[in-house]
Amino acid sequence: MTIEELYREMAQEMGPQPWLKPGTPWAEKPVEIMLGAILVQNTNWRNVEPSLLNLKRVTGFDPAKLRQLTPTTITPLIKSSGFYNRKGPAILDLADWLGQADDDLSRLKQRDGASLRQDLMAITGIGNETADYILMYTLDHGTFMVDTYARRLFGWLGATMPKTYPAFQKQVLGQFNLELADYQEFHALIDEFGKQVKNDSDFATTFLAGQTLTC
Repeated sequence: MTIEELYREMAQEMGPQPWLKPGTPWAEKPVEIMLGAILVQNTNWRNVEPSLLNLKRVTGFDPAKLRQLTPTTITPLIKSSGFYNRKGPAILDLADWLGQADDDLSRLKQRDGASLRQDLMAITGIGNETADYILMYTLDHGTFMVDTYARRLFGWLGATMPKTYPAFQKQVLGQFNLELADYQEFHALIDEFGKQVKNDSDFATTFLAGQTLTC
């Protein structure tokens, strides 16, 4: 099967998936999604929720109020997420970056996705996955996220993929061109599949067993 056929089959078998997007009960504003993407690194969502509640209480997820925080004052707010000495400065630098665009996300969305990604990657503490998540779920630029679940799924399907994130992503994106909502849905499907299917034995019982991915 092709990568697009993989997406279509997963969508048909698994149905629509929830995303972290504005309007859902757990994501009121795009900035909240951005902060969550940073805070969830190397931890689980249970540890992130208290941090987000603290940030909401103090700043309301207003970038201007985030910019009033310092590395010292943000630390106790996000301590539950761990790695706060890295995540705190990343959040403050992200808020500064938003300020350069007058905190206008509609203005940022009009920019080229590659240049936005370059800006995000220049922030210490934001790597490939986090940058792509922010791009896809808050700035309306579709892409393919190369996370652990994606690597594992492609391996089960017999695809030999590059080891580096950029090369893997480039190879995938060269095979198809989807709409933004499809890119968002594809990532959500892959992650949900990965949470349910954890080993070779599990995969052997799924609807994708016996399939081969060509890319």
